[in-house]
Amino acid sequence: MTYLKMKARKVELQLARIVVIVVSTLLLASTGKAATPGITAAAGGASRFNLTAAANYISQPDGMQIYSWGYGCAGAATYAPATFASVGFCPTMQIPGPTLIVTEGQTVTVTLTNNLPGRANASIVFPGFNVSATGGAAGLQTREALPGGSVTYTFQATTPGTRAYYSGTQPDFQIEMGLYGAVVVLPSSAPGTGTGQCASLGSDIAQVRLGAGNTGHDLRLASAAYDHPETCYDREYLFQFMELDPRIHRQAEEQALAMVTCPPGGTNTTTGDPCPMTLNVMTEPYRPVYYLINGRAMPDDMDADYAPNYTHQPYNGNPHMHPGDLVLVRIVGQGRWAHPFHEHGNHVRLLARDGNLILSQNVGTTGRADLAGRMEFTTDTYPGQAMDGIFYWSGKGLGWDIYGHTPAFAGANVPCNPNTSGPNAGFDTSSTAIANGNYFEWCADHHHPLEQNPLGQIASGGPVAQFDSTIATHGLWDAGTPYLGENATTRNKGATPLAPGKASQNPLQESGIAFMWHSHNEREITTNDIFPGGMLMMMLVDPPDFFIDETL
Repeated sequence: MTYLKMKARKVELQLARIVVIVVSTLLLASTGKAATPGITAAAGGASRFNLTAAANYISQPDGMQIYSWGYGCAGAATYAPATFASVGFCPTMQIPGPTLIVTEGQTVTVTLTNNLPGRANASIVFPGFNVSATGGAAGLQTREALPGGSVTYTFQATTPGTRAYYSGTQPDFQIEMGLYGAVVVLPSSAPGTGTGQCASLGSDIAQVRLGAGNTGHDLRLASAAYDHPETCYDREYLFQFMELDPRIHRQAEEQALAMVTCPPGGTNTTTGDPCPMTLNVMTEPYRPVYYLINGRAMPDDMDADYAPNYTHQPYNGNPHMHPGDLVLVRIVGQGRWAHPFHEHGNHVRLLARDGNLILSQNVGTTGRADLAGRMEFTTDTYPGQAMDGIFYWSGKGLGWDIYGHTPAFAGANVPCNPNTSGPNAGFDTSSTAIANGNYFEWCADHHHPLEQNPLGQIASGGPVAQFDSTIATHGLWDAGTPYLGENATTRNKGATPLAPGKASQNPLQESGIAFMWHSHNEREITTNDIFPGGMLMMMLVDPPDFFIDETL
């Protein structure tokens, strides 16, 4: 089967999957997850990175191969989180560029070697840092590496947070071509560790967040995003939003190829014209038709990190979480356009913008100024802007039991013991809940049915009529149930001969509840004008006893 046919078949299967999700938002839990993967190189209190700027091709879901430029690794790399060491790769060109993971207070040194075609200079700017540069030649924004040459940038990672980096050379052209990436600065200490404020790596609560009974797979880069006890989190994801105009990329490709046979200073043997000294690409009018999350468009962004079929697009989207997980969402707007991204299922509470915590003038019980970031319905990103926020999904207020508990189901008649104090009041956070797989259940909804006219064992009285799988198919990727937890696919199954949730594509018997996370600019959820695509991914809430292995 040809590459294009394989790609078309993949898109066909993925589109069928998404249609089911959009209609029912019920999805069987998969193993392809996301984290905040990147590279780190710490020695003697310093972090040193050797990067290249080079050309290659990236793939799109419609089968197109887009000529692009990107940053990559010059030589070996050390991967973070360390669990990715066995699967990670960092080519000499990737989009986005390698995520640079450093620690607050470290001196960071980045040496960039310019392997771009067309005698183009290359550079990197690091907004928010006081950068010194050596080597290369002076440019408008920073020192630039000449063709085949290098330039070195040095700065101190003064404060924690997420920030962008990108080309400072012809940015309207080079950023569009793919020369952008992110820097993640981790706090130098974990605020509140040992006082119950932040769970340390490997702690019992961290293992509960991973999935009951699983140990040693905590992929957080730290236990808190900032030096503040209210910035604790349980898992994290980085999303970089970017648009792409293939017309610009085609111009660059044609001119770069032409310069191979028409060297600068020479003469075009066909026209007699002098060969150009560098590329001359028109970037206006600007008409992007591809919209990317971490260098990929839907459905490609839902494949795993470091999937081998994306040799120059190693990072994915597709966040997964358990009920109640505090999820650190790192967001960077790249390119030219603003992107209004909507996270279904809850609002995002902003912590900081461009590494600056949003604080009030009040001093809270922690002895620090309280966080003052607002709740965002959409996280609107602007070119070069980065932000950090906390998202969680709890099921509170739904009015129905998300675990499908009912006395008629064997083993499901478990208690719900509400916490009586603190931020988790009303939720079951007991050791019994951990053992039963219903950790963080909202006890006010315990035993409340979802279904009004059930097929199976859930008592009537709920707001929804579940359709009969003998009449309307659930779809190949649908779990066939709105419930979380062990054996959830059988909790609403009655005498009908077609058992839902038996998809051959995914034999797992644990069910998740899926929500679309997507751009609220409608054209940005298309790929070359075809829906669905673009800046769209799925957030999946997995049951507490389901182990989310983000390295698969």
